Amino acid sequence: MKLIPEIQSAHGEIQTLRRTIHAHPELRYEETGTSELVASKLTEWGIEVHRGMGKTGVVGVLKKGNGTRSVGLRADMDALPIHEQNTFEHRSRNEGKMHACGHDGHMAMLLGAAQYLAKHGQFDGTVVFIFQPAEEGGAGAKAMIEDGLFERFPVDAVFGIHNWPGMPAGYFGVTEGPIMASSNEFRIVIKGVGSHAALPHYGRDPVFTAVQIANGLQSIITRNKKPLDTAVLSITQIHAGDALNVVPNEAWLAGTVRTFTTQTLDLIESRLRKIAESTAEAYECSVEVTFHRNYPPTVNSSKETQFAAEVMREVVGEQRVNANIEPTMGAEDFSFMLREKPGCYAFLGNGDGGHRDAGHGSGPCMLHNASYDFNDELLPVGSSYWVQLATRFLAQG
Repeated sequence: MKLIPEIQSAHGEIQTLRRTIHAHPELRYEETGTSELVASKLTEWGIEVHRGMGKTGVVGVLKKGNGTRSVGLRADMDALPIHEQNTFEHRSRNEGKMHACGHDGHMAMLLGAAQYLAKHGQFDGTVVFIFQPAEEGGAGAKAMIEDGLFERFPVDAVFGIHNWPGMPAGYFGVTEGPIMASSNEFRIVIKGVGSHAALPHYGRDPVFTAVQIANGLQSIITRNKKPLDTAVLSITQIHAGDALNVVPNEAWLAGTVRTFTTQTLDLIESRLRKIAESTAEAYECSVEVTFHRNYPPTVNSSKETQFAAEVMREVVGEQRVNANIEPTMGAEDFSFMLREKPGCYAFLGNGDGGHRDAGHGSGPCMLHNASYDFNDELLPVGSSYWVQLATRFLAQG
């Protein structure tokens, strides 16, 4: 690896910062203490700070020379509503809240890069450090964009990183095109006519109708969607009734849809509505369909992904970079930024959990798990990547 010596020397300071953030997690749009810490550090290092974008977001701007090019580097800030099972010293002090997705590490890597670039950076242009709130279901990226993020800070491209448990520590994974799926949810309410369970012919059964709709929805994946277009439709809830001998008046089912393209999503939503409505009509029930599009697919632009992969190889070596990693059906709201600007989202291996301090929980070191902890050995890797990426990107023009 070719890590920057000054960043390696500052590892202890940045690790302490990461663990401080881990010990004081805050949920989406509540990241007041976190944003205060981030802003104070950026200010301490002489970086121009803008606050309140996307409610609790923080933007740092570092300009050197007369260059007109600008690059955006993004880290997410929010924690999850999880009770941490770890008992080591930097465990969560906020009951029921936990940095179980590594956003504490994402912030620390970007702060490490900001510190170096402010003190030692040799570049000509502008680096925009984007500390985003509410990635976990709150669409904080969208909120920042709607508040004028790219109007006020018109970057030429934007980049993001997410740690990835199971991938060897310090390895990078990236791919051109879709790397994460869209996230969408639906709810179908079927209204019928209740009856005694022994006399179903007097009613119109919403439970039976819900089951037929559930079966019919799977035909979208197997018979309507092109086989090469990856998609998942999962029914995760079916609810109805309170008594064994009563056919209820109402039943509902709900679930999630994941796709890599908006075209496939359009098809699935259209067919879902048609199948629900037609099936309900066939059984003389009425239906209400709600379909909510949460996050679009995360799609990496070709040029920026190739460039990012080159920087990864420079930092960690050819053998530690997979530039054709398999996409995941998970979702990420960095997708909103990539709809506005070219850029690249990448994974950085977090290892198998062997790095965790004594006192960690008995569960696996996986994302959204109560036994998770970020691997601090990644801090100089991620920071060095950010520095090299920003410096080389600004030098291109």
